[in-house]
Amino acid sequence: MEPAEAFGRALRHRRREASLSQEQLALEAGLERVFISWLETGRQQPSFQTMLKLSGALKCTAADLVAEAESLMAEAR
Repeated sequence: MEPAEAFGRALRHRRREASLSQEQLALEAGLERVFISWLETGRQQPSFQTMLKLSGALKCTAADLVAEAESLMAEAR
């Protein structure tokens, strides 16, 4: 699994766990809804600043998102 795909899956999991729609997450993070979709599908990769915005909106840390993505990558091996 590629890192962008793993991050996207982790982001989607955290978003759903928080009971947020893509639009709600985008509003909370100050991003566009289509960008959230691109992140979740692995079509885009987030900058560090974007990870901080997302983690703030999801009430977790950027490290939590990265750790979950790393775990998904390890499981796929």
